[in-house]
Amino acid sequence: MIALDDRDRQILTELQADGRLTNAELAERVHLSPSACLRRVNLLMESGLVAGAHLVLDQKTAGFAGTAYVSITLDSQDRARLDAFEAKVRLVAQIQECHLLAGQSDYLLRVIFRDMADLERLHSEVLTRLPGVVRVQSQLTLRTVKRTTKIPV
Repeated sequence: MIALDDRDRQILTELQADGRLTNAELAERVHLSPSACLRRVNLLMESGLVAGAHLVLDQKTAGFAGTAYVSITLDSQDRARLDAFEAKVRLVAQIQECHLLAGQSDYLLRVIFRDMADLERLHSEVLTRLPGVVRVQSQLTLRTVKRTTKIPV
């Protein structure tokens, strides 16, 4: 972990809230000159702390009405099987997250779908055909109460 001072934390908090801020706007918010602000932002970027910046789309407006959390159990947990599964998962756009677990299931996926027919297709034509899958168990969300990518600094 890198050492952050209060000004770095302010910069990161502001940018996590609105990644589209111009350097001039950011500098004004954190009470720095534009050149000092840009220098700090560049150092934070170079440190590896900032993993990237992206636009967040509204899922429903983009046509994806539902979210499901899917527990996956594989036939084996050897490295080759895990690598094969993970490589295929990375290619499926509707799989938004994939987490290797310790527990009853091997993976937890967050998937998005347009409607129930789309979820059924995703289940039968994609998820069950991933390498090594022996069990797929889905839970549908009724609504999302909180979702954030902001990390407290």
